[in-house]
Amino acid sequence: MTTRPAPAPTPATRPLPSTPYPPHWEHVADLRVFRTTAQEWEKLIGWRTDMLKRGWKLLKIMSEETEVVAIFGRTKTKE
Repeated sequence: MTTRPAPAPTPATRPLPSTPYPPHWEHVADLRVFRTTAQEWEKLIGWRTDMLKRGWKLLKIMSEETEVVAIFGRTKTKE
């Protein structure tokens, strides 16, 4: 019995974006993920201040390759 080699994998155009936060965060908070370059992030100080005034908190910030990924959240309200 001979085995054939597995076909070569085809290159993916772009992997699916991973969720940059733990799944349980979605149960307790409204979340917003913001992706930009480091240079643009520095320019957005006014926008970031406005988010804080509106009750959003910066929960996590990290780098992914050339992007800055910022996660803002606020506690979910019961409707």
